[in-house]
Amino acid sequence: NFAYAGSRSYVDVLTYSGTINPVSSKFIVSGIERAEKNNTSLVIIELDTPGGLDTSMRQIIKKILDAKIPIVVYVYPKGARAASAGTFITISAHIAAMAPNTNIGAAHPVFVMTKGDKEMTKKVTNDAVAFIKSLAKNRDRNVEWVEKAVRESVSIPANEALKLKVIDVVADNLTDLLKKINGKQVRVNDREVVIDTNNVNIRYFKMNIWDLVLNYVTNPNIAYILLFIGFYGIIGEFSHPGTVLPGVIGVISLILAFSAFQSLPINYGGLALIIFGIFLFIVEVFTPTFGAFTLGGIVSLIVGSIMLTRSNIPFLKISLEIIFPMVITTALFFVFIITKAIRIQFKKPFTGKEGMIGERGICDTDLDPYGIVFVHGERWNAESLSGILKKGEEVTISEIDGLKLKVMKNKNGGV
Repeated sequence: NFAYAGSRSYVDVLTYSGTINPVSSKFIVSGIERAEKNNTSLVIIELDTPGGLDTSMRQIIKKILDAKIPIVVYVYPKGARAASAGTFITISAHIAAMAPNTNIGAAHPVFVMTKGDKEMTKKVTNDAVAFIKSLAKNRDRNVEWVEKAVRESVSIPANEALKLKVIDVVADNLTDLLKKINGKQVRVNDREVVIDTNNVNIRYFKMNIWDLVLNYVTNPNIAYILLFIGFYGIIGEFSHPGTVLPGVIGVISLILAFSAFQSLPINYGGLALIIFGIFLFIVEVFTPTFGAFTLGGIVSLIVGSIMLTRSNIPFLKISLEIIFPMVITTALFFVFIITKAIRIQFKKPFTGKEGMIGERGICDTDLDPYGIVFVHGERWNAESLSGILKKGEEVTISEIDGLKLKVMKNKNGGV
């Protein structure tokens, strides 16, 4: 963020592009609150959004309606849109502005609901209509059109929006916007305010790195991938204790994934199916059933992944192009990699003392029960567990006690 020197008056510009979610809501609300505390004369929200969550949208609108200073929502840059939740936010502003070649509308409330019965759909739609009509009436905007935007999902370009009195200004850029809104009179709470943009200092505010990370992982596809990376990391740590890195990556990924799920319309039944699918793969590793648990795990993962997000719109759903590769990768991960890793841990050692258990030797002396046996070209003190053994008899090593072997007579006889 920076400021142009010269004037005592400041304009704060909040730039946001993406879905409306708790992260973006916090960024915009805190930006307005900061401007109010710093006696800023005006806040401009540069917005480009396909829509988002109803709760986050309402938090932003509440703050705009209660703001102590004028708020301008500017759909920018060219090619941007204020769709769905973005339409409500734009209509709620003291001044609604758009850049050329932008559009507004398509505000049917699919962003707040999943497919349901007709009665519930009707109730949610009517609620959204009542809300946006109250916003439009409060700002003296086209009430009939905003109702169409909700009921019929209509969308219009900037010039038509200006003509229909849906917005107040069409401006090419920020400089043009400041020039066109100069002298406009708006009502802020219970007082009239005349906007003066002459010689203002402009301060730009964007999300910090942490907010950008959180905003990025609230993409359901990213959150879904992080969920599986988390599972891989935790399981990798358990299968290779002490490696540390897989466990650290797994925990961080799971924390980010579940943080993202708090910001998304998640079906926890779908999440339970995903966890159950992973459990079935683990069971398959330890108790091979010739693919029964693996098949069950694959079905559980696919069904759970499809169910995971409770939304009908693309940007809040997990793509099938992500689901199937992740499920296949997970199946291969468990069937080939984890299975081999665990089997190696249970495999009989080939080196050291433990590697001698089960090996055969020859009695170099009589064992009554103690004596000497010859194993791998070496002489070892030995104790017979099969009674008295004669020199030359073949034995099998059954235990190792320090530097002493405990042996049993080989049932196949001597050499």
